[in-house]
Amino acid sequence: MQIQHKQTEDKGMFFIPGEADDYLAELTYSSKPGSLIIEHTEVNEKLQGQNIGYQLVHAAVEYARTNGLKIIPMCSFAKAVLDKKPEFGDVLEKER
Repeated sequence: MQIQHKQTEDKGMFFIPGEADDYLAELTYSSKPGSLIIEHTEVNEKLQGQNIGYQLVHAAVEYARTNGLKIIPMCSFAKAVLDKKPEFGDVLEKER
């Protein structure tokens, strides 16, 4: 399964499409200058246990690196992943 990305002016998502307009997994975010704010991560029960949530967060990290952004994890799942992976620390916005 390939993670896809779509973005509007100040919102976006990384996702795995399902049938019709449904998503099997998604990570939604909003953006402000210099930052990507992860709001929500959800994985359909059909895909749970396959590390899909981590893959979504990893996609967001790579996007942030490519675009020179810092991540602000409002989503508790994304925050837990980012906190556990020191190799993602370069994109994690330090608390003010």
